Amino acid sequence: MKRKVLLSQKQLELTLDRLCHQLIENHDNFKDTVIIGLQPRGIYLARRMQKKLSALLKGVKIAYGEIDPTFYRDDFRTKGHPISPSSMNMDNVTVENKNVILVDDVLFSGRTIRAGLDALLDFGRPKKVELLVLIDRRFSRHLPIQPDYVGKRVDTIVSQNVKTDLKEAGDKSDGVWLTESEK
Repeated sequence: MKRKVLLSQKQLELTLDRLCHQLIENHDNFKDTVIIGLQPRGIYLARRMQKKLSALLKGVKIAYGEIDPTFYRDDFRTKGHPISPSSMNMDNVTVENKNVILVDDVLFSGRTIRAGLDALLDFGRPKKVELLVLIDRRFSRHLPIQPDYVGKRVDTIVSQNVKTDLKEAGDKSDGVWLTESEK
């Protein structure tokens, strides 16, 4: 399997710092803003972003939650095996009339984001929803979804995969890889 580095550990940290500063520019004190991580891997990024934002905005409480869009996907019944959902963490979080920042690691077809929006609406009606992704795999959309905040845009083909390694997810180190199976 061929692997190409998209973001090294240092590049990943710089990218997350840049994204945090962009969020601060647009959301100031986060008074009416909630960060929501999408299961499975978006939660690790969202947690890290919340931690970085809290360090940058000392004394400001950043509202945070996690949702699992598994059963909201339009293709969940087409999997060849039983699926098991991840837990949701929306305790003490309200999205009603709030600005919501949905966080995911990779935007590919848009199906997970669409499902995440459906799941989000079960918790209330946000004033605005923005999408933050670490990697935007352009030219692969099945749905008309575009991110508001992007760590890196990459042009890929269907046979390639983007792998996000995060220590919080149990990976050995941080980094983002483009992989392709050898034929």
